[in-house]
Amino acid sequence: MDAKGGTNSLDRHTEVTPSDIQEMNDGVDAWVANDFSGTCPVRDVLDRVGDKWSVLVVLRLGRGPERFRALLRAVAGISQRMLTVTLRGLERDGLVHREVFDTRPPSVEYSLTPLGHSLLGHITGLANWAVAHEADIHQAQKTYAQKQG
Repeated sequence: MDAKGGTNSLDRHTEVTPSDIQEMNDGVDAWVANDFSGTCPVRDVLDRVGDKWSVLVVLRLGRGPERFRALLRAVAGISQRMLTVTLRGLERDGLVHREVFDTRPPSVEYSLTPLGHSLLGHITGLANWAVAHEADIHQAQKTYAQKQG
C-alpha cells in the first residue's frame, strides 16, 4: 500500500488494490488448508505440468495435432527419450490423446484432449505473463547479482 492508503503497484503493468489481494488470499485459503501434504490436487497437477517440457508440449499442441517428429523439432532442446516420457505422462493424466495410424511405417499423432484444452488457457496465461515481464525479471536478476557481490 502506498503512503496515501491507495493501491500497491506490483509492477509498471498492474495495479492491485487491497481488496484484490484479500480476494486472492480468500481463494488460496480454500486449497491451502492441507498444507500441500499427502494427496493434494495442486501438488498432483504441478507434478505433471510443473516441468518445462510438459508446458512446452501442451503449448505446442495447443496449435493443433502434431506428429512425434514434428514435436521433437518444435520443442528445442528436448531429447527423443524425454519427449516420449513427457507425452506418456500427459497421456496418462488425460491431457493428450495419442492416435496411431496404420501406415508403413506406422505414424503417431498427438493432440490435446478436452481436459488438455482446459489447461491450455491457464498455461497460455502464464506464458504471456513470462513474455510480458521478461525484461523486469532480467533486471531483478541483475540487481540481485550486483547485491550479492
